[in-house]
Amino acid sequence: MSEETGEGASGGPRGGPVLVTGGSGFLGVHCVLRLLEAGHRVRTTVRTPAREETVREMLRTAGAEPGDALDVVVADLTSDEGWAAAAKDCAYVLHVASPYPPTVPRHEDELIVPARDGTLRVLRAARDAGVRRTVLTSSFASISYGHAERERTYTERDWSNLDGPHLSAYAKSKTLAERAAWDFVEREGDGLELSVINPVGVLGPVFGPDYSTSITLVQRLLDRDLPGVPRLSFCFADVRDLADLHLRAMTDPAARGERFLGSSGGPMWVADVAHVLRDRLGPPAARVPTRRIPDALIRLASRMDATLRGFVPDLGLVRGANADKARDVLGWRPRPPEEAIVATAESLLRLGLVKSAASQYT
Repeated sequence: MSEETGEGASGGPRGGPVLVTGGSGFLGVHCVLRLLEAGHRVRTTVRTPAREETVREMLRTAGAEPGDALDVVVADLTSDEGWAAAAKDCAYVLHVASPYPPTVPRHEDELIVPARDGTLRVLRAARDAGVRRTVLTSSFASISYGHAERERTYTERDWSNLDGPHLSAYAKSKTLAERAAWDFVEREGDGLELSVINPVGVLGPVFGPDYSTSITLVQRLLDRDLPGVPRLSFCFADVRDLADLHLRAMTDPAARGERFLGSSGGPMWVADVAHVLRDRLGPPAARVPTRRIPDALIRLASRMDATLRGFVPDLGLVRGANADKARDVLGWRPRPPEEAIVATAESLLRLGLVKSAASQYT
């Protein structure tokens, strides 16, 4: 029996449940699903009691019926209430929940306060409950933002520059939350272990109407919300691979005290994403635009489109993410980004979440 992984000779996990915060979120529900598939008992948090049915409905869409293997509890990142009970008897915690709105908030504290303070609430509860290790979902945004270079590849050694230009509220919130987590574990952790995952843009199968902001890119291309494509580039990873990376970081001894970038390939221009959709999906993607929109027009349109407003500082930037560490240390083998793009589109079409193309998809 491995003392580190908590697995017996049969390969199945032992001990208490694994706590996943934010089980109704896009990555959160995939982590719940992956844990259930691995034989773990799972406890997950939701903000309100009504969200429990959302979690279970998404799992049913994924073909899972967890029954008693899943316990859903109410706990909000903005309140202390519920977190001690949520962490009780848990061997591990995956802290996935964090606010990520599709538009720029009116004030940065709308993101910073719940991200930082919520992370500390979860870590305190984990420490007090005797949890062995917490895996924190941070972001590539805590690594690659606020730097002057127009083109650069980043690693886990890098941190976003909080004093740099055009730092978004989201990037600031994720950077401050992750910094606070490392400081807490060092000063007050009392033996609690921490590992951090820093995902890039998250794509992959959607199980319901709650999904990452990255999914909106594919959705808007399929809906042809814009007459062309902006000069933006992103790295991507499939949500299924990121859930797998969280589980690897949860139990592997080598993950203790380490950060891991989660990226499945190099940067892709939005035009590249559009071509993948058209080439791989056929008729449902026939109207996906591929003509590039001039930067000046995007800046003009952003005055009326809050989603575009947040991307204006990134026009023409190329941020690469080197994920060799996750591959070399944890044996992570993500699928190509093209597969994630196609899986995203197919699930959006299947669930009727694409206005213009849903009727064409069978």
